Amino acid sequence: MSVIILGIESSCDDTSAAILKDGGILSNVTANQEAHKQYGGVVPEVASRAHQQNIIPVVDWAIKKAGVSKSEINAIAFTRGPGLMGSLLVGVSFAKALSIGLDIPMVEVNHMQAHVLAHFAENPKPKFPFLCLTVSGGHTQIVRIKDYLDMEVLGTTIDDAAGEAFDKTGKLLGLDYPAGPLIDKLARKGEAKFKFAEPNLPNLDFSFSGLKTSILYFLKKEIKTNPDFIQENLEDICASVQQAIINALMIKLIKAAEETGIKEIAVAGGVSANSGLREAIQKEGEKRGWKTYVPRIEFCTDNAAMIAVTGYHKYLKGEFVGQDITPLARWKI
Repeated sequence: MSVIILGIESSCDDTSAAILKDGGILSNVTANQEAHKQYGGVVPEVASRAHQQNIIPVVDWAIKKAGVSKSEINAIAFTRGPGLMGSLLVGVSFAKALSIGLDIPMVEVNHMQAHVLAHFAENPKPKFPFLCLTVSGGHTQIVRIKDYLDMEVLGTTIDDAAGEAFDKTGKLLGLDYPAGPLIDKLARKGEAKFKFAEPNLPNLDFSFSGLKTSILYFLKKEIKTNPDFIQENLEDICASVQQAIINALMIKLIKAAEETGIKEIAVAGGVSANSGLREAIQKEGEKRGWKTYVPRIEFCTDNAAMIAVTGYHKYLKGEFVGQDITPLARWKI
């Protein structure tokens, strides 16, 4: 008998729904929110209201696109956390209501665990054990994955995440939100000729607050002597910032691979859509004999397919939750 899972993702500003059947993705629908651009970042209240407007049509379209009926769905997998409380509340509440209406069980999913398991949404799939560099706007981690639901965080950020470093730098440069993709685009035309402070932590943890401060002071100093410095050097600044962030990520990933002896290496999360990071991992993989896994862009950003994949493996183990479940803004793997 087939197992069909409805996945729901609403941790930040993307409303997404997906249908998975026996481990294969049939549909993956996402509604983005453009309203945050004018504020230079995600506004929690605006995000939660948009989720309320989007969630019914997104789920409806995902089911229709998959060619299944609601009565065929075996369980609902939803993002419990981490994320914005108001956004999570919309997804959790909807999952509860639909669970009662269809009389089917619910499966809670950790958003960061799901980013790792996005690699199982399609082929090729990594073999256990593997390392995954998970980089997003709110998190930066190196995770050792022993099995689908058995993960160990080897290193994490002690302050800011890599995605946050991209976005806050973009704000300093006068770029629209989200700045990460814009910096990536401009960086491809520039040269990484400016140097910034590099974090020097002895373990596998990350730190990006010092880098952000270094970029801020650098720009202030250059603008004092040339008010048009940013406009005249925008592509080179972006290339330099991107290279600094990628270097910080790769140093730790290489160290983790050397310490563990693992050669199956994956990258996940929104920042894994960055072309420079994708190229760096593939290049190091060729150099060091790694087998690298870089997901399609669709599975890098927040999406419900990764929620459905995680929910599927929890469903097989009978890990269900009840109607008393509540969202968690902070939730470690």
